[in-house]
Order: sequence, then C-alpha cells, then structure tokens
Amino acid sequence: MFGRGYRVTYPDYATLHQKCTLWCTNDYQNPAICMRKLLFPLFATLITIQTHAQPPEVLGKKQYFTNAVENNSIKLDGKLDEAAWAQVDWSSGFVQHQPDQGADPSQQTQFKIVFDDKFLYIGYRCFDSSPDSIVRRMGRRDQFTGDWVEINIDSYHDLRTAFSFTFSVSGVRGDEYVTDNGNNWDTSWNPIWDGQSNTDSLGWTAEVKIPFSQLRYGKQTNPVWGIQFTRRILRKEERSTWQSVPRSASGWVSEFGELHGLHDLPDNKQLELAPYVVAQTERFPEEPGNPFADGSNNKLSAGLDGKLAVTRDLILDFTINPDFGQVEADPGAVRLDGYQIFFQERRPFFVESRNLFDYQLTGSQAGGGYDSDLLFYSRRIGGAPHGYPNLQNGEYVDVPQNTAILGAAKFSGKTSKGLSIGILESVTKREYARIDHEGERRKELVEPMTNFFLGRLMKDYDQGNTIIGGVFSAVNRERDLGSLHRGAYSGGLDFQHFWKKRAWFVAGNLLASHVEGSPEAILATQTSFVHHFQRTNADYLEVDSTRTSLTGTGGTFRIGKFGGKLNKHGGIVKFETGVTWRSPELELNDAGFLQAADEINHFTWVGYQLQQPFSVFRNARINYNHWARWDFGGQFLFSAFNTNVHGHFNNNWRIGTGFTYNPLEISNNALRGGSSLRRPAGVGTFVYLNSDDRKKVYFGAEYSEAWGFENTVSSQYLYTYVGFLPINAMQINISPGYGNSSRRQDQFVSETSFGGDIRTIVSEVSQHEFSLTARLTYNLSPDLTIQYYGQPFIYRAKYQNFGYVTDPLNKEYNARFHQYTSEEISSDGDSFFVDENHDGNTDYSFSTPDFNFIQFRSNLVIRWEYIPGSELFLVWSQGSRPNAYNDLDTPLISSLFNNVFDEQARNVFLLKCTYRFLK
Repeated sequence: MFGRGYRVTYPDYATLHQKCTLWCTNDYQNPAICMRKLLFPLFATLITIQTHAQPPEVLGKKQYFTNAVENNSIKLDGKLDEAAWAQVDWSSGFVQHQPDQGADPSQQTQFKIVFDDKFLYIGYRCFDSSPDSIVRRMGRRDQFTGDWVEINIDSYHDLRTAFSFTFSVSGVRGDEYVTDNGNNWDTSWNPIWDGQSNTDSLGWTAEVKIPFSQLRYGKQTNPVWGIQFTRRILRKEERSTWQSVPRSASGWVSEFGELHGLHDLPDNKQLELAPYVVAQTERFPEEPGNPFADGSNNKLSAGLDGKLAVTRDLILDFTINPDFGQVEADPGAVRLDGYQIFFQERRPFFVESRNLFDYQLTGSQAGGGYDSDLLFYSRRIGGAPHGYPNLQNGEYVDVPQNTAILGAAKFSGKTSKGLSIGILESVTKREYARIDHEGERRKELVEPMTNFFLGRLMKDYDQGNTIIGGVFSAVNRERDLGSLHRGAYSGGLDFQHFWKKRAWFVAGNLLASHVEGSPEAILATQTSFVHHFQRTNADYLEVDSTRTSLTGTGGTFRIGKFGGKLNKHGGIVKFETGVTWRSPELELNDAGFLQAADEINHFTWVGYQLQQPFSVFRNARINYNHWARWDFGGQFLFSAFNTNVHGHFNNNWRIGTGFTYNPLEISNNALRGGSSLRRPAGVGTFVYLNSDDRKKVYFGAEYSEAWGFENTVSSQYLYTYVGFLPINAMQINISPGYGNSSRRQDQFVSETSFGGDIRTIVSEVSQHEFSLTARLTYNLSPDLTIQYYGQPFIYRAKYQNFGYVTDPLNKEYNARFHQYTSEEISSDGDSFFVDENHDGNTDYSFSTPDFNFIQFRSNLVIRWEYIPGSELFLVWSQGSRPNAYNDLDTPLISSLFNNVFDEQARNVFLLKCTYRFLK
C-alpha cells in the first residue's frame, strides 16, 4: 500500500514564481508520508459560492519608451533626483494580480527606465499612504522579504525566458532566471548588479543599475524587449503588476508588456574570473592504533571559477578544482523499501542556470514516484567512491569521502533564432584507498577517472508555441571496476505544442539508454533493485551472465489544459492526462536518477480552481487524481484514486485535507528479485493548517495517516514548525517531525536457499523516526549574513514474527507467507537460526536486522560579499554518528538526545575567500 510515494500537485502559472506561490510545492520522497502538505477548505462554503465578477480581459500589451543618457549621469542613492531621469516619462497604471485580479491596487506604483553604454537603469516610485507601515525586513539574497518591487526582462523577446531582478525597501536583492514561460524560476542565478532605496513622506523610491553584461540578447539594431513589473505590499499580501496577466493565463513571460527605444547595445564580451583559496582544518576522535585517525587533518587549496561571454547570448562557465565546503549538509533520511534516496543538488556550480540541463522524464501534475526520474542528476558527479577494499585482519583503511572534481565547464544560452544550447562537461579524479598494515602502506583503486557529458538543444517555433528538443548524456570511465559500467549513454527527443492562446498543450519525449561493461558489471545491473530480471514470475525476462551491454527505452506522452477564461464564479477547470514508461533494460543511474525500470504508468489530474476572492477565501481549489501501473509482461501492478481540496483564507491562513484509496498494489521490487509480491490494499488521509507567515510568529502542523485493510499496514506522520522574527533582520525556524509505521508480515529481511528452493525471509517491522531541524538567519546587512542549520535525527526499525514467502501473489494475505513457529526459529541476539525440517539442526541463519540509526549534522556559515561578486566564507560544520546501533529499548527521543552528543563529533573549520575580476 502506497509503496512508491505518490503526491498531488496542481499548476498555476500565474503564481508559480516562488515569491507569489500560494501553496506548498509537495515534493514527496518518503512513501510513508506520501501525501502531506495539502489543503482543504470547508466543503459547505465551496458549495455555496456566490457569483463573483469576472476580472477584465487584457486589452493589449503595454509599451514603454526609454532613452539613452550620458554615461555616469546617475548616482545610485535611491532618490531619482538626477537630471537624466527627466528625459523619460513615468509609467504607471498597475493593477492587482492578487488577491483581486484586475482591481485597483491599494497603493500605486510608477517607474522609469533609461540606459547608457554599459547599464540599464530602473527608477521606482512606490506610493504608500502609510509610510510607517512599510515592512523593512532584512534578509539574505533571494529571500524576498518585506516590501519589494521587481522587473522581469525578456531580452531575447522569445516569450519564454526572462531575467528577474527584485529589490526590497531594505536593500535586499533577489535575482532569478526564468524559463519555460514562467514554469521554472532559478534562484541560483546570481548576476552582479546594484541598487539603493530611500523612504520619504510619499512612500519609498529605488534606483537599480543592471549591467548589460549580465543580460543576454541578440544583435538587433533597435531591439524590442518584453518587460513586466511586480510590486508586493507585505502587510496586505497584495501583488500588483504593470501588465495585467489573468490568473487563468497559461503562461507568464508570453504576457509581458514591451520595452522600446533601446539601440546600439554593447557587444557584451563579458569575462569574469574568480580565483579562490580555502584553508581547512578537521578535528575528529582519535582512534588508538589507527594511523589514519590521529585526530586532525589540515588542508590548503586553491581553485578558479570563471565566466566568458562567447557571444551576446552564449556563455561559458567553468571551474577548476572546485570546493563546496560552504554548502549545507543533507538532511537525515532512511528507507527500508530499497529505493534510492533523492537529495537535492546544493553545489553552486551545478545549480546555477541549471534550468536547461534539467531533463525530467515525466513531470506530471498528478505526481508519482516516476517524477523523480532524471536523465541527468548532477549529484552523480563527485559522489562517494563506488569501490571499497577487502581488508585483512589488522589492516586500517582511509577511503575518500567524495570523489574529487578536477574541473567542470558548461556552455549555455539562447540565440536570437530561438535555439537554446546547453553543454556540460566534468572530469573526476582517480581515487585510491590507502591501506596500512603494521606500518606497511599500499593503495587500492576505489574510483576510476571518469568523464561526464551532457548536451541539450531546444528550438522554439511560432513564438514558442512549438518547441522541439534533444538531449544526450555520456559517462566514460577509464577502466572496469567491479559492478561499474565502463560506458553509459542516453539520449532522447522531446516536443511541446500549445494552441488556443497556450491554454491547451500536448507534450512528449522518447529516450534510449545504452550501458556497456564487463559481464560482471552487466550481470549486476540485470539483477539490481532497479531491474530484477531474476524474478521467478517474469518469464519475459532472462538473466544472461555473458552479456556486456544493455539497451533500453523510455518515454512520456501528456495532453492537458492549463489556461482559459474564468467562469462567472471566478473558476476554471484544468486537467492533464498521460502515460509514461520505462522498458526493462532502461538504465540511467550512471549520469541520471532512475527509481525503477519495467513500468508503464498512467496518470490523470483534474482540478477546479477558484482564483478570485469569495466569502472568507482568497482562493480555493479541488483536485482529482488517479494512477495505474503495469509491467512489460502485462501484469497490472497498481491502482489508486485521490481527491484533495485546498483553501487560502483572507487572513492568509491555509488549511486542507485529502483522501486516497489504493485498491491494488503488486510490487516487483519488494522481495528484491525473488518474485512479485501483492501488497495490501488500503486508504490514506492527510490534513494541515498553516498560519500567516508574514507575522512575527507563525506556525504550521501537518498530519498524515495511512492504513492497510485487515490491520496489515499502518503509518502516521506529524510535522510541525514554528517561525520567529524577533527583529526585522533575524529569522528563527524550528521544525520537529515524528513518524511511525508498521507492516505486518511483508517486510523483506534476507534471501537464502533450502532444499534447492529459494527462501525469501520476511517479517513484521515497526519503524519510528524523529528529527528536529533548527535554522537561524541573521542579516547584519544585505551583504553580510550569519546562517545556522542543525538537525539531530533518529530512525529505528525493529523486526519480529519472521517467516518466508510461500505464495506471493495470493489474494489472501495470510496465504502469502509461512510464519516460523517457536520450534523452528531461535536467536542468540546477533543472529536467528532456522530449523525448518525439525531435525534438530540449523538449516539456515540470518543476522538480526534491528537497528537504531542516530545522526547529527550542522553548519554555521558567515557570508560576506565584501564587494559585488567577491565573497568571504567562514564555515563551521559538525557531524556525528554515535555508536547506538543496538540501543533499541530506550524511548526514541531519549535515545536520540542521550547519544547524539555523547561521542566527540567531527568538526570542520573552513575559511574561503573569492575575488572576482570583471571585464
């Protein structure tokens, strides 16, 4: 039941910008809490909706005409009192975007735009009848706090991509690279630009200076750019825009107004070089006798990051010997179901401008485990070494925690003809384990030198209404090593087509993979968790130990409607349906991320969205989802149905719930290749409540529960959070989470043989987890920030009532297993011994699977951007994994806090300094 982690999402392109998001993103990876963070208003209120006036239609695109001014004629002080500003007119006429689309804003906004040989200047006048009520919250870059105003610039004028610059009244900058017509907002893009603000009796003003070198554009003599302005008034949670965009619009960038009057723009031959130096020291527990654990380790290193504008619209980014010591640690996570844990990419080089390199195989609105499948997953680059040496008695080993990246480069951009180009190349170092035996040293290869390559092309036609693309990835290793592939290649073609003013769409992709290596490596792939060719009931698959390659295919086809006109109630119906498949031999995990092959998934999502205020709500929506899955042998594997309802109150609180019915689930992975296994049918529900996060104190709670019929499965998860803003420059968040679940008999334990037959050992399992995540951000200025992250985490699993699988697909639950009697099984604490034929001798044994995993990770980072683009980092990282594996009887939270600080942690102190040269 709920074995793959399904979620429910819903598109709303007018609010997909994370600064305007009204709902949670619902990215679920844990199958035990598969549908949390969903909203549900009162059904009776929805039924009795009063007619609401439909917002006015947009009559046409606005235009603004700019002028050139003399170089250096504007001094940034936020006051707009230079004579150069008088050469252009103010533009105003902003309208509400939310909460009441098309209505007059509570406060008006004006802007001016001028330019010189190097810079584009924007001046803002944000009127406010209550200047003392303006919210001047401080935050780090891209945090989008307080009152702010932003400009989106479609300098390609392709109606699909834009550069966003947000500036707050407190001087905080935010910047994003917008792609896919507003569907993706990349906050990792960090251009060099500046701004100043000023408050007065009329409200507040700002001046912003954007170098042309930070933008991308073609060679037109008199270009026309798309532009959009948005203002946020925090105390009212009101957004107003210059160019009105209906909330029901199926896109964002395509709706922009136009900027005219630009001419003779610079060629944009940008060159940035940012050398850095890192001094690092580690302190960790000393291990007597271990020559590699003497308690300390010191390192001094240097590297170079760079950026080169090859043309006006194509740029080369590169890094040599990169260091990511300032990156926040991954949160704690454990899975017993065998699926990989997906961790987000946090390293700056790989997250900056990554939109073009993200290639999601499906991306459905209904959501599903298949949505985590990626053709390229950058965490594969520089990960932990795959090999580990076989040690003899008395030997000590030192294995690198991560594979060093020698260098990486990416070439990306979009031409004036609508061709998007992305190329990424990276080389990782050959890594060895150092082994010591009584002073004698040797080394053993644990990771061969590897080259990673990704190429991406996309071409727009008909002003972005049709997009055709292609992708290719390659991983080449210098030699075979164990189960590693020597080469892994994948590629595909994709398309999107929109019609009826982009309200309707059809999209799809077709891809293929090819891996090659030694027979040992290919055999390991065939029998791995992702594939399981050895399943006894999969007569269409065959394990071939002599093969040296595998070739598979996959793809997706989707059709849907995301736009259109609102009805008289301010509502709109949206939907998406489609199919996605992975052939049995598809293998992407060398460069990408693939949860499972041998699947054909169908999904459907239908949503009714009330986007205009009514009664006590700002907006509301109700969704329906269903899913179905088959394998390539025609076996029906999965079926589920879901409905959920969402509401956003006028006071900015959010509430919601939902319900899922899962009548069928057969897993091809649960028994780790022994056979398919019928899992119990069941139901699940979830609810949450969030308070107004604009307040000085805000909180939320989320609860989910699922249970299988006949008391076969049960799971509960409670997540809460509290946020504090003691002063405008400080934010504190504390987020405890607790979960527990149990499976009655079908948890995989081990596999052995008896009497010529396979014995797949299973048991009942109870799982408990608790985490406490703390975050603190203190902004001394927009460019000087102190951040802390810490998380103690515990996960406990206890097994009992062992048995083995007899008839895994029987519709009667108890007929699927034989549970050992007390005469058949015994234990010495460390292992279990089975006498299946009752002859007094042990027929087979297996280790006790119980465990108690405890982890603590924290980061304290002081970041100072001492001049634009140049940064100084002071970092303290701490991590520990106490030896409490067998502490199974102490209450969970007591076990965590009794052990987490008992053992000396590994401490890393790091100083990193970068200096950016800009030409």
